[in-house]
Amino acid sequence: MRPLHENKADGQDVGLTEDNKVRTARFWREAALRSRKLRSGLRQLTLCSKEQLLLPEDLSGIELLNLGNNALQELPLGLGSALTHLHTLVLRRNKFSSVPGPVLELEQLVELDMSHNNLRSLPDDLAQLQRLQKLCVSHNKIQQLPLQMGALQQLEELDISFNDLQQLPASFSDLLHLRTLDADHNKLNRFPPAVLDLEKLEELDCSGNKFEVLPGDILRLRSIKILWLSGLHVSSLPDAVCQLTQLESLMLDGNNLAVLPDGFANLQRLKMINLSSNRFVHFPPVLLRLQGLEELYLSRNKLTQVPEEIGQLEHLVNLWLDNNSISFLPDAIVQLRQLEELVLQGNQLAVLPDHFGNLSHVNIWKVKDNPLIQPPYEVCMKGIPHIAAYQEERAHTQAAVGPRLKLVLVGGSGAGKRQLMCDLIGEQLSDGRGGGITMANWDVDPDAHLRFAVYAVCGKENYKLVAPFFLSHGALFVLAVNLHTYTPRSFDAQVGHFLQLLGARVPRAVVCLVGTHADLCPLMELEEKTLDIHRRIGVQVRQERRELEEQAHQVDKALELGFSARCSSPQLCFYGVSDENLLLRRKRLQFLLNNRLQILSPVLCVGSSGQRVQQLRRKLASVAQQQEIFPSFSRVIPKSWQLLEELLLKPKDLWLSRWEATRLGLQAGLVEEHLMDALSCLHETGQLLYLEEVATLKEYVFHNLQQFLLLLDVFLQDSALLDVTEGERDGEALRADHLKHHLQGFLQHGLLPSDVIHLLLWPLNGDDRDLQPVMELLEKMGVCYCVNKPRGQSQNGATVWYKFPSYERGQEAPVAAPAIHQHLPVEQLHVRYSFPFLFPPGLFTRLSVQINSHVVQRVDGRSHVLVYRGKVPVLISHCSDRGRHRGETLSVSSQAALPDIWTAWQAMAPLLQELNLLLREWPGLVYSVHILCPKCLRRGSSCPHTFPGELLSQRRPDVLTEIFCPKNQTERIHVSLLYPPVPVTSSPVPK
Repeated sequence: MRPLHENKADGQDVGLTEDNKVRTARFWREAALRSRKLRSGLRQLTLCSKEQLLLPEDLSGIELLNLGNNALQELPLGLGSALTHLHTLVLRRNKFSSVPGPVLELEQLVELDMSHNNLRSLPDDLAQLQRLQKLCVSHNKIQQLPLQMGALQQLEELDISFNDLQQLPASFSDLLHLRTLDADHNKLNRFPPAVLDLEKLEELDCSGNKFEVLPGDILRLRSIKILWLSGLHVSSLPDAVCQLTQLESLMLDGNNLAVLPDGFANLQRLKMINLSSNRFVHFPPVLLRLQGLEELYLSRNKLTQVPEEIGQLEHLVNLWLDNNSISFLPDAIVQLRQLEELVLQGNQLAVLPDHFGNLSHVNIWKVKDNPLIQPPYEVCMKGIPHIAAYQEERAHTQAAVGPRLKLVLVGGSGAGKRQLMCDLIGEQLSDGRGGGITMANWDVDPDAHLRFAVYAVCGKENYKLVAPFFLSHGALFVLAVNLHTYTPRSFDAQVGHFLQLLGARVPRAVVCLVGTHADLCPLMELEEKTLDIHRRIGVQVRQERRELEEQAHQVDKALELGFSARCSSPQLCFYGVSDENLLLRRKRLQFLLNNRLQILSPVLCVGSSGQRVQQLRRKLASVAQQQEIFPSFSRVIPKSWQLLEELLLKPKDLWLSRWEATRLGLQAGLVEEHLMDALSCLHETGQLLYLEEVATLKEYVFHNLQQFLLLLDVFLQDSALLDVTEGERDGEALRADHLKHHLQGFLQHGLLPSDVIHLLLWPLNGDDRDLQPVMELLEKMGVCYCVNKPRGQSQNGATVWYKFPSYERGQEAPVAAPAIHQHLPVEQLHVRYSFPFLFPPGLFTRLSVQINSHVVQRVDGRSHVLVYRGKVPVLISHCSDRGRHRGETLSVSSQAALPDIWTAWQAMAPLLQELNLLLREWPGLVYSVHILCPKCLRRGSSCPHTFPGELLSQRRPDVLTEIFCPKNQTERIHVSLLYPPVPVTSSPVPK
């Protein structure tokens, strides 16, 4: 057997153990079995192992040898002479710094793959491989090619991409049989002249190089069919490009093009063109003459309209127009019956053309981030079939215009939100409640059917958990500030915090600032306070923008540095992060910069004077009717939808089953498949709760919001809980003793049995209504979780207990998770989420609820939760020390010996995914994710080095086994401590 040499730790030889022999025998047997199935009768051998690789003695019959992914640095001498029939050799993803000598002896070699190594050059002796037809040396560090490169006369495919080449040798023009050349992502400072002599070249990729001008004699490439020229910053195309009449695919994305040459219509064979990320303001009219076009990509330009003649491109299959400024689509777009991909997200579309359902073959449909009102946004997001159903419904029923908007009043405790609501709607609320979340309908203009669904969100601590659920997109927000108690020191608590909350939950939200209790302030003091609020808002906005711009600058610098350079030094803040993840981060930062709050000025002051309240009414009505701000306010809906809303107001139950809602829909003239769209629309406007995306709740409609808000009070207001325990049922005390027996434990530890919950909710839910839908909704909101939920079997009469984490008053959980196999050296896994501006209210509590289905045992504290996944402990901790530079943090950590570290990752992964899913509910939130250096943690460092959290979603490098600790160059970190064995599916990079 022949050994293949790998890296040997400390220079020690690896002996041939019995395990090696068994493994080698298995490899050889599997290779022999595979060889029988290969096309063309090839005999194939693939070897991949972390141990020493062994080859059979007789290699003469092998025609394909794959030694990729083995960290090899050399090949044994004499190997070339032994492989007498070898046609294909794969040495990709190893650690070769030069082409091994045995490779140059393989004169019969047809294909050679040495990509993803450490090659800095290719030897002149490479010309000996006269039969070579395919050569791949991509993803190396090659700075120049051999002068005699042209001697490889039989070469047909060459991949030299992702290297450091600045030019190609003159002999390159002798590669007369070359059909495919990948030279992208090098450092070529001009289009290689030698390439123009390759008359048989059919595919050429020169993307990502340094030249910005295409030569006029590019027309010499008369055989070219596929041409990639992405990311070159080319500002114009020479007319010669229009003479490449064999072109079928043309990639020009990432340039500075604003127009196309008039002769572009000569490219009648063109089937695909990518013009994304350029500077087109007008749709290039010459494209409309390319009748055979099947794929057209114009994403990320500055287009404002699409021409009616788009219908002429009847063979179009893919049309991408996302991230432009398109405000309408022509009716002719519905003539593109063969469309399969239609991407329109990130535009200014308000109305879709009639008969949109004709595009029935579309299977990739993206339309988010458009101010759609017709059909409603909620309908459009569900896909073409739902759009077709809506348009059909409108065509067969009378249309109804019912202007409505959700108005949400937010502010601190004592800001006067409830009284402000009463003043606005012109009546006192009759529910007798003194707190909590209040909801009422306000008919602003009965003659015009102008209506607001008004919510006053309680500012008390207990309600911070559920308040974000009432902050929805498309609403108008009023931030109430108590001017009587306001001081400059209280700005953060009374104003700044709520602006950050709205910006994180509802990007681009429209906020009207209202100063309450103005009649209690002298006029001079009133003016000083309102000016101070405006000044401090400006300071906060500028500070946040500077922070985001600095982060975007760091990402841009990291992208310019290149992936290879980023992987060379662990000290870099984006060490090891892929280009894809960096681009996602850059896109996210740009989204945050482009979608800041829309804060209306000035601060409107109100008190007990009716005139000031009337001024506020006029202001809110005026803002709501500005279509550029609230395009959905005046949308037209089918009359049947309006009838459904009226029917849903009649039942007094807390919730309806889907069957009951369907029956009401039929009375309104809605078939079941159209009912869901109507319910989604009513949910968005704040008329009911319908969580279609939650599997356990999609069968229920919570139509009685007044009752549901009272239900929340029972668990979030201590006084409401006491009121219920004092209630009566059928003229008798409501089992007061039984309830009060559990009350003390509930207030201390947050535990209640289901039978007590049923008694507490009896006045709201009744005797005969199932409690389960209510508890599922409370669990979704993070209010509680079931402690002993049955897994696939009934409880057999056992009492079900519910835990309400916000009432946890017990001792803290341990501050560190115990390790597995403590007799071995312990390694720590620690993932930290940092929130510099705002920690989402209730995030820790909601996470503690959502993870419950993943754990078998848990110990809860006020700011720590220690859970067990099987026998593996995981600690979740929230640090609220605002004095630190990084703000508040949330961490997920575990400990294990290195041999067991994969089990610790497996235990942490689903918890991290749950956290990432919760954070996606905060699209405007600024946060970062880091992996703390295990060696720094082991030393007890108070400021450990941090690695980027994007590594969690990336595949573990094949050849990397250890890296140095950046703060102590003598310590090495095993790669398994930074990369999970399987990437976390929900990327920590916000989308």
